[in-house]
Amino acid sequence: MKKIIVLAMMFCITQVQAKEIYATFTVHAKQGASLAFNYSGIVEELHVDIMSVVKKGQILATLANDDLVATNNASQVTLKYAILDHERHKDLYKKNLIDKALLEKYAMAYEAIKAKIALEKTIYNKTILRAPFDGVITKRMIELGDVVSGQMLKTAFNIQSERARILVVEFDQKYNSDVKIGDPFLYKVDGDDRQYKSKIYRIYPEANSDNRKIALQVIAKDLKVGLFGEGTIITSDYRNNPLKESQE
Repeated sequence: MKKIIVLAMMFCITQVQAKEIYATFTVHAKQGASLAFNYSGIVEELHVDIMSVVKKGQILATLANDDLVATNNASQVTLKYAILDHERHKDLYKKNLIDKALLEKYAMAYEAIKAKIALEKTIYNKTILRAPFDGVITKRMIELGDVVSGQMLKTAFNIQSERARILVVEFDQKYNSDVKIGDPFLYKVDGDDRQYKSKIYRIYPEANSDNRKIALQVIAKDLKVGLFGEGTIITSDYRNNPLKESQE
């Protein structure tokens, strides 16, 4: 009986023996985007520059839009009188002084101007470029007075998450079955002697046929985008070790 227990314990220990897998990585922003105007016009205002920290929805730049504002003001006046006409003819219809066809004519005019104003607001919003998420501006490619086109999109800004980073890690495909989500990753950035530790949170579904490596992602913070380094994936899953669980 003792021999069986010893063999079982040895088996468990063997099953959780750690593998240290060498890997390299490159630092990427967790979020990144190239921003452009989806409308044609002249750049009238720039509200941010390179290294500006921005919040989601913050205005980055605007195109000249005085003509759109004037058009919308005129539409608002038309809407005001369309409402009055519609309400007046509703009262007349209730008193059987007009037929339904005439009432519907004014109702249609009222709905048409509302739809026109909604369209004008949509077009006006295209002249304002806003931040899609919290982040930092890394590049600015427009100047005041530049002409931009909605048909030929030109990148206005590059934005990336301010602190959140992703390490794209690559390791030899022969360890494919060993590496799991949640495994620790110990790493150093090239030129930095400090050792960092994180956990794997995503593994790419296919291997790179060119270099026979598999990529995965690890979350990090505050590292400069574009840096590279190397590290070690620790593959043991101690959660499956019954001896360890009994000791906790």
